[in-house]
Amino acid sequence: MKISIDSQGYAKPAIQIASPNCDERPHCDIDMIVIHNISLPPAQYGSNGVIELFTNTLSPHAHPYYAEIHHLKVSSHFFIRRTGELIQFVSCLQRAWHAGASKWKTRERCNDFSVGIELEGSDFEPFKEIQYQTLNSLIKSLKHKYPIQHIVGHSDIAPGRKTDPGPFFDWQKIHV
Repeated sequence: MKISIDSQGYAKPAIQIASPNCDERPHCDIDMIVIHNISLPPAQYGSNGVIELFTNTLSPHAHPYYAEIHHLKVSSHFFIRRTGELIQFVSCLQRAWHAGASKWKTRERCNDFSVGIELEGSDFEPFKEIQYQTLNSLIKSLKHKYPIQHIVGHSDIAPGRKTDPGPFFDWQKIHV
């Protein structure tokens, strides 16, 4: 899949689903990509739970786990399903709320200067090859558009609090 990022920060041909969970970035370069994993319900794939969470429409009655998280106001710029399908929730020019309390080297508040990419998955099983293909195409496009210097996992910027993308994420498959 060939992906391009337009002047408004949107990826083509990603499916666009707007999340309200974003705001303006402070004036700084977008120089980091943070890779996450997510599945809703946990370790179950193919549902619309992630879309519903990121758009504040998750029903607390749809699954017992949802009752614990439906109130969260979170998002990510991108979500890559296990089929390789790419969904974008927030323009790269805006700050998505994906990293939470975070620090990379001496810089805090990683949402300010990063793009968040969620892979549909968990800490307990490998990701699909098609996900890596979409991820590599997206990273290549982001690096072409922005001065990306760092590609990290959520666990790298929030150690002790977060574990994703997890032990089954194969960093050797990042080829850009």
